[in-house]
Parts: sequence; structure tokens; C-alpha cells
Amino acid sequence: MTAGQVIRWSTAGAVAGVAAVAAAASCEHAYALVRAHGETGWIGRLVPLTVDGLIYASSMVLLDSARREVPVPALARWLLGLGIAAALAASVAHGLGHGPAGAAVAAWPAVALAGSYELFMTIIRGARPPDDRVSGAACTRGRIRDGSAAGAGC
Repeated sequence: MTAGQVIRWSTAGAVAGVAAVAAAASCEHAYALVRAHGETGWIGRLVPLTVDGLIYASSMVLLDSARREVPVPALARWLLGLGIAAALAASVAHGLGHGPAGAAVAAWPAVALAGSYELFMTIIRGARPPDDRVSGAACTRGRIRDGSAAGAGC
């Protein structure tokens, strides 16, 4: 396993751990807020998932644009920001009953989830497939007298 793979896999594991805890807390905060404002039952349980789903979908559009090397649609950027703001607002509103410290504590899972997920997306967007060509050092060693490369791919 290469160093790059270790970094990506360990980051993926950290994101998955943070995501599991933060998503549970963030969804519970959003559900409590939705329930307190009149939406109960299965619809009340699903509304918080629309926020996380929007964040995920927007991030995937950013990732797809980066992989295809095309401009990111403005809508994807706006909806990512809106999704993060909605998750943060729901958590802050949930914690406000316990004062500023309660709001900050309640907001942390939303920040941790969005932040760690976007950091992981940054690593994925920056990853390049391995180059099939021989490295420059190998090419230098393989040069023949007239200066041309001895092997293909140099």
C-alpha cells in the first residue's frame, strides 16, 4: 500500500467515524426542532435527512466536476452552503435553550460532519491516478548514447 493510499484510507476511516457520531447528533437535533414546530411522524424523521442528502449531493457534483476538469455549477456551491447552514442553524437552535455554550456544543456535530467530509472530498479531488510511465531516474539510467530513451514511456 502506498503512502497516498494510507492517507486516503485512514482519512476515510476518520470521516466515517466522525460522520456516524455527528450525523446521529445532527439528525437528532434537527428532528427535535422539526418536531417542536409541528412536523411529527415519519415525515418529521425524514426532513433532517434532506439536509444531509443535499450536502452529499452537492459535494458529489463538486467532486464530479473536479474529476472531469469542468467548472463547478454555481447551484452546487450554493446548495452545499445552504445545506451546511441549515444543519448548523438547526443544531444551534436546538442548543439555544442552554445558553451560548449549549448552542456551541449542539452546533459542533454539524461543523465536524461538514468539515471532515469536505476535507475528505478535497483529498479525493486532488488524487491523481498513478502515472504508467517510467520515472525520470529510470529513464536517465536507460538512455543510450545518442540521447534517445532506451525504453517506452520515457
